[in-house]
Amino acid sequence: MTITTVDYHTAGEPFRVVTGGVPDIPGATVLERRANTAPVDHVRRLLCHEPRGHADMYGCFLVPPDDPGAHFGALFWHKDGYSTACGHGTIALGVHAVREGLVEADPDGETDVVVDVPSGRVTARVRCDGGRVTAVTFVNVPSYVIARGVEAAGVRVDLAYGGAIYASLPAAAVGLKAGPEHLTELIACARRVKAALAGHPATRHPGDDRLSGVYGVIFHEELDGEPGRVRQRNVTVFADGEVDRSPCGSGTAARLALLHQDGLRDPLVHESVVGTTFLARVAGVAEGGVIAEIEGMAYRTGRHAFELDPADPLGTGFTLR
Repeated sequence: MTITTVDYHTAGEPFRVVTGGVPDIPGATVLERRANTAPVDHVRRLLCHEPRGHADMYGCFLVPPDDPGAHFGALFWHKDGYSTACGHGTIALGVHAVREGLVEADPDGETDVVVDVPSGRVTARVRCDGGRVTAVTFVNVPSYVIARGVEAAGVRVDLAYGGAIYASLPAAAVGLKAGPEHLTELIACARRVKAALAGHPATRHPGDDRLSGVYGVIFHEELDGEPGRVRQRNVTVFADGEVDRSPCGSGTAARLALLHQDGLRDPLVHESVVGTTFLARVAGVAEGGVIAEIEGMAYRTGRHAFELDPADPLGTGFTLR
């Protein structure tokens, strides 16, 4: 078995785009395909697990779009399964589509790369200068507040949807800072919060139960801002203890929904655990929530042809956490 990929990072978070060697995934939509991943799950494990990946690896399978209104579809995956949304991945896909010629781009302007993902239709607005990609704006599905002050594992969290459901709380609420020095404690706390919210009525998606459940826990803290902009740092722990190296695209959208309800109208500079940033703003209010636009950039890190030797006793690999 040989699997080919093109790899990127968006603000430090890996994103592995599978380009060959994958069986077809049945389904009429990307969301349906998310429930029918048995034919490809060995590939996910191969690319996520050690020794070819790691516990915080992220990537996607490219699939057909739901209809001709999108350029392609994307089924996002991580070491624990398949997510409903991925903002940093959408940014990487915008770069990938333009650089690999999947979408013809204006060499000195903006080009919309439209992608169907499990949570709906999103856009990567790719900006080019002299034929070089300089920035990508992720335009998300509507984001909205679900509930405030929900008690979970001894703390109170705010729940918001940004393509996936996130529980948000100040890092200070658990006596910590949103920084790398406290990652072990933040991961442990996020696991407790997520476990406490399992099956909670507030974590049910109102329109489609396939989008239900808390995907990530966001610990945030205020930073010194600048005129006309708010600045916050966050640590987002998603799936089973995975830490987003980027500021988290869909999590940033969920944060924007909360901040907009609080009256914030200035753009948000959202800083990650490694110091990288996204620039986010509410572009408008639509039925069902606010429309978040989140600007970032992705960079290609390599091309790979991964192999599985049939005699390898480790098979598709392993994880240590």
